[in-house]
Amino acid sequence: QVQLVESGGGLVQTGGSLRVSCAASGSIFRIYDMGWYRQAPGKQRELVARISSDGRTDYADSVKDRFTISRDNAKNTVSLQMNSLKPEDTAVYYCTANVITSAFRRTDYWGQGTQVTVSS
Repeated sequence: QVQLVESGGGLVQTGGSLRVSCAASGSIFRIYDMGWYRQAPGKQRELVARISSDGRTDYADSVKDRFTISRDNAKNTVSLQMNSLKPEDTAVYYCTANVITSAFRRTDYWGQGTQVTVSS
């Protein structure tokens, strides 16, 4: 069993910054890609950013140059630094990890989500 636990998020004004983090724990053999998705009310879940185990990153066009994803492989954590936040960034942010478990099964795991609200 693998668990992803997110922290951070909250309420911030337009132009402000927030950092969300996620820690993976449990029966982990190896983690490949880690990432963040978000879902706003009435909208589909969308990719925000992802990072490979060797540090290659990919961002949604809407957050490029404002958000930075990073990870600590030794601690099995991934973080998302969000700067210059806009009201349209308001959403529930979900952490995800592509994990090979101790039983050598490869599965995508998701966190429970953390709310980010940007006030105008």
